[in-house]
Amino acid sequence: MAKNQSSLSAGIVAAIRKRRPTVVHREAAVSRGDIVIASYNIHKCVGTDGRFDPGRTANVIGELGADIVALQEADQRFGERAGLLDLEHIRREAHLVSVPISGFSAKGHGWHGNVLLLREGAVSDVRQLKLPGVEPRGALVVDLDLKVGPLRIIAAHLGLLRHSRAQQAEAILEAAADANGRPTLLIGDLNEWRMGRRSSLSFLSPVFDPSHATVASFPSRFPLLPLDRVLGNPHSLVTSVAVHDSPLARIASDHLPVKASIALKTAQQDNRDDKRVEAGRAGQV
Repeated sequence: MAKNQSSLSAGIVAAIRKRRPTVVHREAAVSRGDIVIASYNIHKCVGTDGRFDPGRTANVIGELGADIVALQEADQRFGERAGLLDLEHIRREAHLVSVPISGFSAKGHGWHGNVLLLREGAVSDVRQLKLPGVEPRGALVVDLDLKVGPLRIIAAHLGLLRHSRAQQAEAILEAAADANGRPTLLIGDLNEWRMGRRSSLSFLSPVFDPSHATVASFPSRFPLLPLDRVLGNPHSLVTSVAVHDSPLARIASDHLPVKASIALKTAQQDNRDDKRVEAGRAGQV
């Protein structure tokens, strides 16, 4: 027990000391053809004050100014599992629409609580993964055709148990394997604060780099742990990551949203270069 507490303390200290890169403002990112991505565990719209307030949650989503937003815990977990947000209000005010899926229930908005919001672009394919593990968990695999190019997004909420997260990481790698050169993002609440080999996310390497640009997002009032991640393949896809730390965000959920800027054009060129190198090696065999 003492050994586990020591390990936890060391991990917390490492998270506190971790450098937090600054996210690029949306206007600057868009002018370069970049895209702003966000991930937000909305905690079923219950804030740190214990109040259920979907309108407050929607206002935080609007604050983000992101082009694509992955939400976790957007539905009730039990009973009717109804959706908790006014998606029409979010469409009007934040100009974000929900990617159409088969809801987990008739009144639900998401798949195991996962919802993906999109500002513009075409959805070419959607898959809903049931992830392995003790708890019921899922992920959305969405292929988008955006103005600057194609993009695959895997939006997930991983389990609380390390063994389950390791299994879920392997399932996510399978979902990323058939991207056919399409740049891919893994975003969501991955429920892992550890770094290095002890991290359950180490199974994602080398396709995704779990150590890239980690920022503390939990708990929202005094963030210490990097539970929420934005990981890219190729690794050059994600150029900057930061938490969205506003007074409203600190109270609206127990997680702070995480924002990232991605360079889709650069990632596409990197993929083309990698293919040329592989073709050259194959020709030498």
